[in-house]
Amino acid sequence: MKQSTRTSRRSKKKPATRHPPKRISVVIPVLNESKTIGEIVAYALRNPLVGEVIVVDDGSHDGTPELAARAGARVITSSLMGKGASMEDGMLAATHDLILYLDGDLHGLNEDLIDHMTAPLLLGYGDFVKARFARTAGRVTVLTARPLLRTYFPELAHFNQPLGGIMAAHRDLLKKLRFENDYGADIGLLIDAAAAKARIAEVDIGRLEHDSQSLDALGEMATQVARTIVERAAEWGRLQATFVKETRERDRVRRAADLNHVVKLVQRADKLALVDMDGTLVAGRFAVALATQTGRGDQLAALLDRHDIAPADRAKRIAAIFKGVPKQTFIDVARSMPLNPGAIEMVVGLRQRGYMVGVCTDSYHIAGSIVQRRVFADFCIANVMRFRGDHSVGRVTLAPATRHRRGCTEHPVCKLNVLHHFTDRFGLKPAQVLAVGDSENDICLLRTAAMSVAFQPKSPAVAAAAKHVVNDTLARVLHFV
Repeated sequence: MKQSTRTSRRSKKKPATRHPPKRISVVIPVLNESKTIGEIVAYALRNPLVGEVIVVDDGSHDGTPELAARAGARVITSSLMGKGASMEDGMLAATHDLILYLDGDLHGLNEDLIDHMTAPLLLGYGDFVKARFARTAGRVTVLTARPLLRTYFPELAHFNQPLGGIMAAHRDLLKKLRFENDYGADIGLLIDAAAAKARIAEVDIGRLEHDSQSLDALGEMATQVARTIVERAAEWGRLQATFVKETRERDRVRRAADLNHVVKLVQRADKLALVDMDGTLVAGRFAVALATQTGRGDQLAALLDRHDIAPADRAKRIAAIFKGVPKQTFIDVARSMPLNPGAIEMVVGLRQRGYMVGVCTDSYHIAGSIVQRRVFADFCIANVMRFRGDHSVGRVTLAPATRHRRGCTEHPVCKLNVLHHFTDRFGLKPAQVLAVGDSENDICLLRTAAMSVAFQPKSPAVAAAAKHVVNDTLARVLHFV
């Protein structure tokens, strides 16, 4: 009897229900894509998650609709000429919740592209997905989209291919967005998704190739993309001069603190020169000159060369002294400081000999970049002073390149760590690096670089750390290279 009861209870238990995976509608807007459309439709239908492929034809006259239908797609005719209308028509015709857009002229699609593009939607950590792919960005992206995004939508400027037509989203979200009916469609959807507070993900899908377009076509594309971004900026209230200034400041800080920005320059060279600024390229110290100009000399003197204070803390306390100083004053002081004899001749001569020359200073990037341009150097690595409304806020960000987890064993923040970053990334040997400096802050770098010069050294220790000492003109450095 007991056995019978147990059997009866088991028989009443409902069997576990297996929920089928979510299905995807793939939408492909096309215009005369007969060379590739059949292959793309077949590619999409091979994925078990794809429930349908909708090809939206924009008046093709090369047999594209027929080839798409033969490959298994549902073909509809766009309600209005233009990519945006085709994208919207495909979304409205879709029968599944997840929409994946593909272009009709793609080559070399990875088999896992659909899985990667829809994973953020299926797993619940994204609402809108853009593709990131290994292809040199087009001219419209580089010359139009990215500059305008950095200016008006800096929070979206990091997207690798903001104009790419490969994207995925929930159908309910797409219904809330505006489909521009020209080349501004893709960037408009990205901006609108951000406005809708959607979780935007970027997914690497490998390498892709598109068909190239004529310069005239690219010019029209650039116009439409620019118009879309500027119109959205107006709607977001971002066309005011104050917003543009704030964006410019954020962009300046990002570039100044981004070692990758310097890396793109240095990777073209096999010889590197790192040159100090204060006391080396310019006579005197920028902080002292700025404090004198702004009546803060006594405050600075109480902190300068205080080795009982950790360098990072000292840098922050010195930065606080300059709170409220106009940005233009920083620029004026940097432009007015006298260059040391031979500074320009040395830098130009090193570049002629194949060196990539960088100003490496523990002063402020806003000053270092001015000096860099005065002597015609290639880049600047320095601490970043923050500004708001054209005045200093008295806060500094230490140059990330001066920290390295396997760098200087004596100092957590050190110019030697800049050398370590470059040797790590490019396989440069110390023998390929020239260092020029004058003070205790340069000792570790001077000691490690195979070729080093102490210019008018401030102490015997500095002179001892360098391979050579020069006291008259920086042009003499060229004798040693």
